[in-house]
Amino acid sequence: MSLYQFLIAVRQQDGQQLMAETGETTSHLMGMFYRTLRIIDNGIKPVYIFDGHPPHLKSGELAKRYVRREEANKAMEDAKETGDTAELDKFSRRTVRVTKEQNDEAKKLLRLMGIPYVDAPCEAEAQCAALAKAGRVYAAASEDMDTLCFAAPILLRHLTFSEQRKLPITEVKLTETLEGLDMPMEQFIDLCILLGCDYCEPVKGIGPATAVKLLREHKDLDGFVKYIKDHPESRYKIPENWPYQDARELFLNPEIVDPATLDLRWEEPDVEGLVDYLVKEKGFSEDRVRNGASRLMKNLKTAQQGRLDGFFKVLPKEKTNTGDKRKQADKTADKTKKAKVSKKK
Repeated sequence: MSLYQFLIAVRQQDGQQLMAETGETTSHLMGMFYRTLRIIDNGIKPVYIFDGHPPHLKSGELAKRYVRREEANKAMEDAKETGDTAELDKFSRRTVRVTKEQNDEAKKLLRLMGIPYVDAPCEAEAQCAALAKAGRVYAAASEDMDTLCFAAPILLRHLTFSEQRKLPITEVKLTETLEGLDMPMEQFIDLCILLGCDYCEPVKGIGPATAVKLLREHKDLDGFVKYIKDHPESRYKIPENWPYQDARELFLNPEIVDPATLDLRWEEPDVEGLVDYLVKEKGFSEDRVRNGASRLMKNLKTAQQGRLDGFFKVLPKEKTNTGDKRKQADKTADKTKKAKVSKKK
């Protein structure tokens, strides 16, 4: 996800990706280098997870992405013919894909920086969740909400967004989510599948509130699907070949590497190796690379894996429980009344 971000967003003024003199794209390396520096500057020690092979269930989603990319390619060619630079820039960003070579280059950069990474056998989100569950890391950072279905105890969203967007990091705790919905984990997974995930398309006409209501009524997706089959007149139609049971099993028992077997170590950067790779091979500024390496050496020694208070300003939680609001209003009214009586006395 991060590499896609960098290839789309890190561009020259003319909208083209950053390139070395050899013509090789370097946007992903520029983004990875400076984003990682910023994370470590704020006392956070990252572990990057690389996707493995996609599960068979994801083939439908991948096919849709391919179609969207082909449509963007055609629109980009049309924009070239008409000379519409704005449209050309827009559609060129939609055709971006991360190659195996770019993945390998990012891994080489992380090794030289002394940052650990893990090659997931399958879905990266599943491996992130497993590391967090095992206590090897504080949280899983992803924009993919499926991460919660893999039982990540804490999900961080917007951690990898650019500083310019000024978006606060959202911290989602699984236990509070389940308590708030009053659902066990298996029912929560069914809820997410019903609303649509990478492995199953959503059932048309069902939004979040309706999905919660239906699962409370039918207990799980098995009960819901049986009801629909027994009542063909129902307004809801189950998609053909809807593999909800396989999706549920994938969330409950994903293919991962045992977190206990992973050696996660943050080491001193190979400064000369970074200079050889980024400066001599990729055309980066030597002063900036050496300055970045010194920041790495300094901050990795002092970084504490803890809360994110230094990364963004921590915002107070928003209370949505009407009962709590009523109690707070009663307290405020009581204080106001006592203050008036005191003033009168």
